[in-house]
Amino acid sequence: MSVARITEISASSETSFDDAVKEGIKRANKTLKNVKGAWIEDQEVSVNKGNIAEYRVKMKVTFVLED
Repeated sequence: MSVARITEISASSETSFDDAVKEGIKRANKTLKNVKGAWIEDQEVSVNKGNIAEYRVKMKVTFVLED
């Protein structure tokens, strides 16, 4: 039997939503062990002078706790 925990993180990218997700997972793996999945809770963009300046995601990351 395993027990998992969920933590919420935010990540951003100047390139795309996909890149923001990848950066968020990459960063989560530096701190959390046994990351098993994530789901995107929210997406938004920052706009500057009519252009998208930044893509932002809020995600919930699931990781399994060690014994």
